[in-house]
Amino acid sequence: MKSEHKQLKQDYQRTKHAFGVFLIRNTTNEKVFLGAGLDIRGIINRHKFALSAGGHQCAALQRDWNELGAEKFEFEILDQMEPLDDSLFDVRRELNFMEEMWLEKLQPFGERGYNKKKLTREERLRLIAENRRKFES
Repeated sequence: MKSEHKQLKQDYQRTKHAFGVFLIRNTTNEKVFLGAGLDIRGIINRHKFALSAGGHQCAALQRDWNELGAEKFEFEILDQMEPLDDSLFDVRRELNFMEEMWLEKLQPFGERGYNKKKLTREERLRLIAENRRKFES
């Protein structure tokens, strides 16, 4: 039994999964949470589980889920792609591009959504430098 389970797990890990971008939509106020993952179905299941268990990474989304109930939320795949059999194809780079494109298009921040704006490279570097100065002081 154990070896059969191990074999199933290995087979699953070798299987190529569609990657992509998805939304969790609050149908009460139309706020959205945009996410992305290398295994689109798996990442959606992970978010559903986290919300159902009360441990989602986004506190505002979790709060609304708890107050309104699961039936007031919809999960939607916005964009997905099968990995190519090309050694030069960079799945993570393509996924990042897809996510950035949808973030720019939908702007799911503030009143429109649950996402937080990502820091630019320059902002991240500035924060690192500030933290180093604090640490060295």
